Amino acid sequence: MSSIKSIQNMKARALTIMGTRAEDQLLVSQVADDIGIKDVSLFLSGQTPHERVVPCFGWHPWFSHQLYDDFKGSEPSEELERKHWKHTHYQNVLVPKPEDPNFLDSLPDPRPLSELISQIRDALNRYPLALIGEIGLDKSFRIPDAWTSDTSENKDPSLTPGGRDGRRLSPYRVDMGHQKKILHSQLRLAGEMNRAVSVHGVQGHGVVFEALQETWKGHEKQVISKRTRKRRASVEGAHEKEDSDAENDTHDTGSNAQVKSTKPFPPRICLHSYSGPPEALKQYLDSSVPAEIFFSFSSVINFSKSGSSKAIEVIKQLPDDRVLVESDLHCAGDTMDGYLEEITRLICKIRGWSLEDGVMQLRRNWERFVFG
Repeated sequence: MSSIKSIQNMKARALTIMGTRAEDQLLVSQVADDIGIKDVSLFLSGQTPHERVVPCFGWHPWFSHQLYDDFKGSEPSEELERKHWKHTHYQNVLVPKPEDPNFLDSLPDPRPLSELISQIRDALNRYPLALIGEIGLDKSFRIPDAWTSDTSENKDPSLTPGGRDGRRLSPYRVDMGHQKKILHSQLRLAGEMNRAVSVHGVQGHGVVFEALQETWKGHEKQVISKRTRKRRASVEGAHEKEDSDAENDTHDTGSNAQVKSTKPFPPRICLHSYSGPPEALKQYLDSSVPAEIFFSFSSVINFSKSGSSKAIEVIKQLPDDRVLVESDLHCAGDTMDGYLEEITRLICKIRGWSLEDGVMQLRRNWERFVFG
């Protein structure tokens, strides 16, 4: 939170800032009110240099256990029943099943999923350029242990509340079935509102693709063979007059407004700090996939471990217009600028781009992902 004021002085022209949990949704709104991009045309023409961020609202898988699916029922009202229900909820969504009542008591009261979806929808209506993120699936993470007197005293006041903040990790993970429910609800909302999403995926790239694929099942693009395309082209001339007459017979049924039909999947998807294998690119980039899939990379995640060789191969194989860069940091300012420059230079080197051409390509990719 303390670094927000430094955004105005950053070299980066614009940032997409992500919500992850209850405590930072309001913070994202406050930043958007202050320095959020309001008008795409003015921003692209450089007339609004004070507008620097695109807000993103969403619930990260690390906090998915704090939500319950109330679309199938309601929570109890009596106090004793509520306490038992809270314990039962966490025992159902955490693996292995926690038995310590003190640990269960220390967890926050679960929030209804419908309430979250309603709040995100309200935020998207309030901020027409806002995206949904960060959402996703994570097989490896474990939720933090309960707060103790020692860890409470050592909280970092500069961090947004609600995170790990130095606590040890417990042995408990969130059941993948529960994570998928939370993810699917947010993906459906993105389709309804025609907004792009940023997706987190760790140690479960196959599961992430399956979850995304489930949302667009039945909406795949029709892949037409070259032979069929040639056959169709040969008869197009014969129908030109009929098509022209048909167009002349149509009339406007609204106020000249283009109404986009809602779909159950997002129009554009960014796989953030993508760490999957090169072989998985084919399924995401298949011509039948009806969403545009982008892949972002950060030096913090993709080039700080032994997996950097895999990231290099992925970056080499991607189309020019599907590559994005990110910092994956929680603090803005010079440090973030440094990481963004580092990953930009790395990608330009891997792709064989000049720095100038690479920066322009990455800018076009970001504008396409964010604004459509």
